[in-house]
Amino acid sequence: MSTELPATDIEAALQHAAADLERAFEHFTPVAMRGRVSKAVGMLINATGIQAHVGELCQLVTPGEPPLLAEVVGFVQQTALLTPLGRTTGVSALTEVIPSAHGHQCPAGAALLGRVLDALGEPIDGKGALDGVARVPVDNEPPDPLTRRLIREPLATGVRAIDGLLTLGEGQRVGIFAPPGVGKSTLLGMLARGASSDVNVVALVGERGREVREFIEYNLGPDGMARTVLVVSTSDRSPMERVRCAYTATAIAEHFRDQGRRVLLLVDSLTRLARAQREIGLASGEPPTRRSYPPSVFSMLPQLLERAGTGVQGSITAAYTVLTEGEDDSDPIAEEVRSILDGHIVLSRKLASAGQYPPVDVLQSVSRVMPQVVAGAHARDAARLRQLLARYQELELLLQIGEYRPGADPVADAAVAAMPDIRAYLAQPAARLDTFAGAVDKLAQALRVREPAPLAGAAR
Repeated sequence: MSTELPATDIEAALQHAAADLERAFEHFTPVAMRGRVSKAVGMLINATGIQAHVGELCQLVTPGEPPLLAEVVGFVQQTALLTPLGRTTGVSALTEVIPSAHGHQCPAGAALLGRVLDALGEPIDGKGALDGVARVPVDNEPPDPLTRRLIREPLATGVRAIDGLLTLGEGQRVGIFAPPGVGKSTLLGMLARGASSDVNVVALVGERGREVREFIEYNLGPDGMARTVLVVSTSDRSPMERVRCAYTATAIAEHFRDQGRRVLLLVDSLTRLARAQREIGLASGEPPTRRSYPPSVFSMLPQLLERAGTGVQGSITAAYTVLTEGEDDSDPIAEEVRSILDGHIVLSRKLASAGQYPPVDVLQSVSRVMPQVVAGAHARDAARLRQLLARYQELELLLQIGEYRPGADPVADAAVAAMPDIRAYLAQPAARLDTFAGAVDKLAQALRVREPAPLAGAAR
């Protein structure tokens, strides 16, 4: 005799069991898994008794101390390795470790415009809490390369040397390579105020505390700040905070891009970001490689930089600064960044010492997408100016010692004649931004020099 129950009875039994479970869960109080700190040395904290994944945030609770966030960066057997997002003062063997079950998230949305945030996305400008914002993860995958729109439109920056000779495209990623003290922050402020973007997102990574207020007041100004989100992590903050500063700014920029906005992302600087990641990597036990940078630095850079650019809609045009000192050919960070980005703008200490600001070294700089976004006449004028600059550079020593003889080389004569106008074109006060059309017109005017007289006795 068959003992199988009718399908209707089975369904009724399952529904009854589900109802019993639902009533039971109404009286169930979940208890978060809690571990303990087993070791804390420098910027690395070991925790046992938790189940977490790499990138997950944990809360460190110490009796009598404010809670501290830390991020899981690795494991050794059953021990989790965490790096704190703050000072470790007060952490002890009594500290409990509570996983959050999620990674770092930050606020995003129009309410952030005009605000100053820390590396965690919390406001630090004293203007109150953020209302009506979304929460987005700071770790995202770069857009699919086949879904990216091609770069077709130029992005005006207000800086003649860039718009005329190193034209940027909407969605381009460019590096600004500069030694300390040559006007890098001033140039970033000019870009933020003069760019034809809808939104600016600026990340100040590892800057001096004094320079943050100066950047807001002197470089951005009220007009620039009104359409800017500023994310700050000064040099005294923990290494993980400095790293997360760049990630938070990138996530905010991605949110605006997904809304179809044209975003300008400025990160100052990748060198300090790499140094912060070096501290984390070495503390976690990674082997040092070139200049003591661990492998995680060189895997982090492309993952972060590839997140900028065009998307299905909207774009992130990004400028990342890199600190250089002397010859940067031996600098692994500068070398790696050059290989990833779509161009580089080199600032010269020699030009800055001569009084040319911004001190853009045109011959050492390049925009790889410029041929795709400028008209033929503009491209020809830019190439002609480069030719004259290069020829003048070859003649400079002869001019200084009085050995130059005009009339032998028409290109050299044209370079000498045009140099005052070229220098006037490249120099630009920070407060006087130019339009894109104005930069192109003035470029053509700078090249309108008197043709050199033919050599005596030349063939007719």
